[in-house]
Amino acid sequence: MKRSSALTTLLLIALSGLALAAEPTAQPVGCIDVSVGGYKAPDYGCLSQQMSDPEQARARQKNQEALNPDISKKAPNKLGLATPAATSVRMGNTFGTSVTPQRPAAGQ
Repeated sequence: MKRSSALTTLLLIALSGLALAAEPTAQPVGCIDVSVGGYKAPDYGCLSQQMSDPEQARARQKNQEALNPDISKKAPNKLGLATPAATSVRMGNTFGTSVTPQRPAAGQ
């Protein structure tokens, strides 16, 4: 019985050592190019990891923020919304008295 449990313990220790040895390293030392039938197939994942910069994620986030600004801080006329001043200019002297504008909209 003792021999069986000792053997089982030894086997588990050996298997855990193999599992640790089989795990890939975080930083690959070099990339492997595979050649099949005369055509080379580089490992693009490995190359991308080697070329990546730790600050690249922060730069990507700043670029996204610049491309997608917060619209709640923009003026209504920048968003294409009607403002009282623009409506007053368009309606002219009929502002508040008629539904027909004195000056037609730009597209009419």
